[in-house]
Amino acid sequence: MIRKLFNKLVQHLPKKEFTILTGARQSGKTTLLNNLREYCKQQGIPEIFINLENKILLAELDANPLNLLAYLPSQGVKTIVFLDEIQYLSDPSNFLKLLFDEYNHLVKIVASGSSAFYIDSKFKDSLAGRKRIFNLMTCDFEEYLILSGKEELWDEVVRIKSQPNAKSLKLTELRLEWEAFMLYGGYPAVITENSIPEKIEMLKEIRDSFIKRDIIESGVQNEAVFYRLFQIMASQTGQLVNVNELSNTLQSRNETIQSYVGIMEKCFHLSLVRPFFANLRKELVKMPKGYLLDSGLRNALLNNFTPINQRLDKGEIWEQAVFRLLVDKFGLDGIRFWRTADGKEIDFVLPDENPPMAVEAKFDEKMAKIKKYQLFRDTYPDFQFQFAFMHPWSEDFFRKYF
Repeated sequence: MIRKLFNKLVQHLPKKEFTILTGARQSGKTTLLNNLREYCKQQGIPEIFINLENKILLAELDANPLNLLAYLPSQGVKTIVFLDEIQYLSDPSNFLKLLFDEYNHLVKIVASGSSAFYIDSKFKDSLAGRKRIFNLMTCDFEEYLILSGKEELWDEVVRIKSQPNAKSLKLTELRLEWEAFMLYGGYPAVITENSIPEKIEMLKEIRDSFIKRDIIESGVQNEAVFYRLFQIMASQTGQLVNVNELSNTLQSRNETIQSYVGIMEKCFHLSLVRPFFANLRKELVKMPKGYLLDSGLRNALLNNFTPINQRLDKGEIWEQAVFRLLVDKFGLDGIRFWRTADGKEIDFVLPDENPPMAVEAKFDEKMAKIKKYQLFRDTYPDFQFQFAFMHPWSEDFFRKYF
């Protein structure tokens, strides 16, 4: 299966700007680069692939970026140069800047890089006008189904979406797959593994080994505090990120907590949702809410893979799942939340949509009390307010959020 982002990357290949592919570790960046490489081969576009985990090549390019030119298959024809793990260069920004400014007629760089590429001093040059960054997230539900070999279930979702009154004989199958997706998340290698115990072990490996690499490359001073903070963020998904409380809990400085939360964002594990402000005086809350971007990683951090219906935190899991759905459909930047000083709250507000939307996530329809949200509805009558329910499970879920 080829990821959805592939087509956008193909469209960017002819552009003068260099292409930078970022995303969480194990999200599939190297595979996507190889997909692009195969596309270039099929189209007869000159290309080379360099993995910077190769210490010899890394040392050569660190010594002089222009050493790259000797590897081009033809000196007179522009070549697509795929660079995997560009963050390993000692000065990747200078490397890209020099090649773009002097040799963009010969070279188009398509590079993958972890968060370390631009989280630290290596990314001191903004490269404005010289690059475009694409973020590869872990798989969404469509990609999950296709990668699982259940494309017919995605076809059923498409049918449901296209027919306002359609009923589905596969609704139970879709619910079971959705629950599995909420438990094990969207890491490609985890999806393609059939054994449940092995899925869990793979997620623990991502939690322990790969996140440890994020910690090391990001220059984190106190690994224990970082990891404990990560666990707290997982357990408090959808709650306000109160730096003062977190620093007291972890007996660490506010600046350290803020720095570590920022690193989690840059590593594509965490997203901070900002409050929606208008003119109401009571909308005073400035703290963001935090959501992990992959539910499988969240469950690994909590070491809890109990089935959804048996969990005490099923409401939090559902809210995070709705958040990820909205991210996949509308993008990260357009999502806000609404909360007044006295605690009245709407989970998700999308003020830039037409019409603007407000979404409240409730696991069970019985938990929804429409009167609780009357203040928001009276204050913002232009917003289309709706609930997102897990139970009762129905076709409307797919019509609204896919």
